[in-house]
Amino acid sequence: MRVAVYRKITFNAAHKLYRKDWSDEKNKEVFGLCANENFHGHNYRLDVRVVGEINPETGYVIDLNELKTVVQQEVHDRFDHRNLNLDCPEFKDLNPTGENIIVIIYNLLRAKLDSKYDLQVRLYETERNYFEYPV
Repeated sequence: MRVAVYRKITFNAAHKLYRKDWSDEKNKEVFGLCANENFHGHNYRLDVRVVGEINPETGYVIDLNELKTVVQQEVHDRFDHRNLNLDCPEFKDLNPTGENIIVIIYNLLRAKLDSKYDLQVRLYETERNYFEYPV
């Protein structure tokens, strides 16, 4: 029996959508207020979905404490109360759009979780805007 297990966390981070190879005018034209010179922030919510077979010995798909630890270390500890553009090497040369953030998060978690699990992540940037990967 395959079952989905979820872990939800929140983190706060600032960012600016900006391409270094574009002029300030072009960045403002494309990214609007998100290209604010002094950055802006979000209260992100991340939903992590792990799917797998129930282990007949433990009754678990995955130990929720293990999942909590991986998500805490790979996402919360890395991004919470950070400026994604300035503090996080993952975005040194990558525009920290919601789309790019969710792929980075997925790759960080995928590297730490056993390949026997299917993994999907959903990142809420606001109550109305969210991103899923993979789809």
